[in-house]
Amino acid sequence: MPTLYSIADARALAQRRLPQLIFDFIDGAAGGEQAKARNKEALDAVLLQPRVLVKSDQRDVSTTFLGQTWNVPFGIAPMGMCNLAWPHADHLLAQAAEQHNIPLVLSTMSSTSIEDIAALTKQKAWFQLYVSQSETQAFALVDRCLSAGYKTLVFTVDVPQVAPRVRDLRNGFQVPFKIGLRQFIDFASHPNWSIRSLLAGRPSLANLKIGKDGKPVNRNASRGFIDWKFLEKLRAQWPHHLIVKGVLHPEDAHRIQTIGVDAIYVSNHGGRQLNSAPPAIWQLPKIRKSVGKDYPLLFDSGIRGGEDIIKAIALGADFVMLGRPFLYGVGANQAAGLADIINLLKTELSIAMAQLGVTTIEQLDQTVLCDQHYFAKDLEL
Repeated sequence: MPTLYSIADARALAQRRLPQLIFDFIDGAAGGEQAKARNKEALDAVLLQPRVLVKSDQRDVSTTFLGQTWNVPFGIAPMGMCNLAWPHADHLLAQAAEQHNIPLVLSTMSSTSIEDIAALTKQKAWFQLYVSQSETQAFALVDRCLSAGYKTLVFTVDVPQVAPRVRDLRNGFQVPFKIGLRQFIDFASHPNWSIRSLLAGRPSLANLKIGKDGKPVNRNASRGFIDWKFLEKLRAQWPHHLIVKGVLHPEDAHRIQTIGVDAIYVSNHGGRQLNSAPPAIWQLPKIRKSVGKDYPLLFDSGIRGGEDIIKAIALGADFVMLGRPFLYGVGANQAAGLADIINLLKTELSIAMAQLGVTTIEQLDQTVLCDQHYFAKDLEL
């Protein structure tokens, strides 16, 4: 297999290797996918200011976040049903997190259990909590995380109802799978993925049990019964680091901060929820202003390279997460493809830092942005 020289390379190769139904599940977004497109356009519009004759031959891309030192300032965002991208993808992600010393956020909707992922990592795994069935079920997951040794919980709050994703609807994607003629032809035309997936067994939601009525979990059921009181209760019961994910409004961020949450995760869900949502990068500096300069912030949505990571940090993020690019790597070439993406991001990040005349992540601030006043209207710099 060829080396992956860009995330675009990985995406193109994954698209060829995976059935359309699976690739579109990974790649797609809500509605007409304008929110996903705006994330990229907004990041592309942010320019960086090169500097010259600055000694930058020795660069350090490591950083500290929530008291833990990481080799790079980015990690693996939570993604559901990763084993659809390739059999045992969750294990590949966990092994990569351990090898490269980066955090992996395991989704409630993952196809591998809380306990199995904990066994593969040494404090590299965080858990993303969805409250999808009841508060009782949610706190049962929290108890499992405590028993398994997780130290960071990521509570996702931007999915009161799963948004319609047109590609999935057109392809007949549903959980559990129901294979009709169209899906059979799609899978048959990708025999490598299909045979390996057949041998590995059909992925399922490993952390959510079938209800008392014998019916599987309905991933499209409303989750809108959760409110601020639940967050307060969760904060009281979770003794370790608590992050709230999916925040775009400065007032929400300030209220979350006052409840005692340890960090806020700025995200528009990669465009997979509200199609008319603003680009997350526009909201990042507004939220930074709301919570103050020292409060920990994470960011995702639209990151597609090392320079994008720098832009997010310069605009207020302390740590950056990526989702789709890692599954593109897995779909393109399994463990080797995943390693290519991590190393590519690290290399792009380091080279861009040299161009900007900085040698550490801590030096990345608004001074590396080009023409700050030009972006003041949208970014509130």
